[in-house]
Amino acid sequence: MTRSSAKSQEHTHSAHKATPAHPAPETGAALAEDVEQAMNAVGDANLNAAVEAIAAPAAQEPVKGAPQPVELERLRAELEQAKAESAQLLDRLARLQAEFDNARKREARERAEFRDYALVNTVEQFLPVLDNFQLALRAQGSAEQLRTGVELIVRQMEEILRSLGVQVVPTQDAVFDPRVHEALEMVEREDVPDHQVLEEVRRGYTLRERLLRPALVRVASNARQHTA
Repeated sequence: MTRSSAKSQEHTHSAHKATPAHPAPETGAALAEDVEQAMNAVGDANLNAAVEAIAAPAAQEPVKGAPQPVELERLRAELEQAKAESAQLLDRLARLQAEFDNARKREARERAEFRDYALVNTVEQFLPVLDNFQLALRAQGSAEQLRTGVELIVRQMEEILRSLGVQVVPTQDAVFDPRVHEALEMVEREDVPDHQVLEEVRRGYTLRERLLRPALVRVASNARQHTA
């Protein structure tokens, strides 16, 4: 072996030792073959530069499976779009919440106004009744005249109640109904059917099928019908 050949082999071994480890998709045998070809092409003086020229592109190649710059830009754009949509949804939610609160307050205010209007309308209808009672108290007539005046006032009040939808609970010749009647007492009677209303002590009233108060009545209790 000549001195130049030995020197070349010595340079080759030293070059392999000095070359830094770089991640590359090529195998070690393929890289060594590239280094040897480059050495033969450029000579001993430029051996290190040739090795760096071969290894540098391999080091710059991206790691397998890592996202590419274009992919990163796309992901960033999608993230920004998602943030913008989230902000829009939060703003819309806040607006809807404010609208709901306003609607609830408006509904409560309208309900209160309607209740006040209904109350005012009802009170206005009873004011003439109160006026007539005051006139009756100042009257100087006889007891019969006073009674006649009170009867007129009662009929006036009953007419107002009917206009408001208030109905009297029927009691005459009625069978006791615990849904609309309240028994004050049971009276033993053999000439009257059992549980028939005998007397109305206090009137009961309903408003559009809603019971305002039950009629207070006395009810017959027929012992013969009990034993039969």
